[in-house]
Amino acid sequence: MSEAASRTWANENAEVDIEVHNLSVGSGDGRVLLRDLNFEVSHGDVFIVMGPSGCGKSLLMRTFVGLQEPIAGDIFYDGQNFTRADPEERRQIMSKLGVLFQSPALFTSMTLAENVALPLSEFTDLSPPRIRELASLKLALVGLRGFEGYYPNEISGGMQKRAGLARAIALDPHVLLADEPSAGLDPITSRLLDDLILELSQSLGTTVVVVSHELPSIFSIGDDSILLDSEARTIVARGNPKELLAQSQDPRVQRFLRRGQWKRAA
Repeated sequence: MSEAASRTWANENAEVDIEVHNLSVGSGDGRVLLRDLNFEVSHGDVFIVMGPSGCGKSLLMRTFVGLQEPIAGDIFYDGQNFTRADPEERRQIMSKLGVLFQSPALFTSMTLAENVALPLSEFTDLSPPRIRELASLKLALVGLRGFEGYYPNEISGGMQKRAGLARAIALDPHVLLADEPSAGLDPITSRLLDDLILELSQSLGTTVVVVSHELPSIFSIGDDSILLDSEARTIVARGNPKELLAQSQDPRVQRFLRRGQWKRAA
């Protein structure tokens, strides 16, 4: 492992956790789907990557975790270039990230506790009893105390999302990446998951990046955001979602942020 990798998140007081420089991402046939992305994610923020369906939000998330290689540009975590890192350096960086995909991607043949234990087994040298203890603790943090022995098909979709979140925070990540966490959930369950993400962010000091087109979530939890546009194929707005709604004169911003009814009952 290089010296650079060993310094990952060495500066716990850094003001910026993620930097995206001149990033362009495309499809397998070489088409550019997102181009010239430049933005930073400040430490401790809940940062929203928003935009309509098909604008490339999930593609960007896949690039953040190395499942999609960019056409050009770089992603930095705590000053270290993730895009150009070697496999061992990437593994070290990934050990500091938590990822919640749109589908919780739980292993159906494993119990909830076994699913949450996977990152602990892969990235730590903890004993099996300690791993089981921590897995139970993470499940308790997301409101699933007592469900350690359940299998994913034995619980609801909302509970599966929470179990996926428990696995994502198993290693107390510095950055949590969540792809459409409230998609497919009823409004009450969605609100509870939003509240849980905020609580975990505040209690763990975690920087959170949420990919979403759900306006209730965007306005409820977002500190900062970028808006992607499918026609421009790039960022067309940056800022706090509520401030963008109130101040932006860009019709693309207003069209996206004023869709339907977004306010939730208090």
